[in-house]
Amino acid sequence: MLSAQATDVGVNKATKALFAKIKTPKAMVALGEEGLKSYIKTIGLFNTKAKNVIALSEKLIAEHSGEVPHAAAALEALPGVGRKTANVWRNCVLGEPTIAVDTHVFRVANRLGLCRAKNPLATELALLKVIPKKFMLHAHHWLILHGRYVCVARKPKCPICPVRQWCAFKEKTL
Repeated sequence: MLSAQATDVGVNKATKALFAKIKTPKAMVALGEEGLKSYIKTIGLFNTKAKNVIALSEKLIAEHSGEVPHAAAALEALPGVGRKTANVWRNCVLGEPTIAVDTHVFRVANRLGLCRAKNPLATELALLKVIPKKFMLHAHHWLILHGRYVCVARKPKCPICPVRQWCAFKEKTL
């Protein structure tokens, strides 16, 4: 939720002190929106994120006894949580084989020809059909890493790409 429009490194740096102090939704609500902002002010869109985190914490307390729900629909009903965030939670925390489609997954899946999708949902649904079940738990992580470090948005590093021979991207940089 905090990582949108921010790097993992930036989020981890900004939240280290926060998560050392705040362990529960109740503690987050007690901290308040302004208090939360002081911890996350270096993260992009921090005003909106602080508002959503407090609203999410309040909803967890009111509707889920302070616990994060497991069902996708319940997760997506939380403030600031969309399909991608719900899929990340279900995959990384619950160990469910989901595909969280971010900009990297979308780009790599389409460039490699794993799908021909126009939006994240269509990409997710297509990948769920073509990725073998035994790889599903880790597939979106591999696609993210490939998109961050090899199949980058501008000037992809095609000469070092381990899957370039199967790549459908017409503008390869060989």
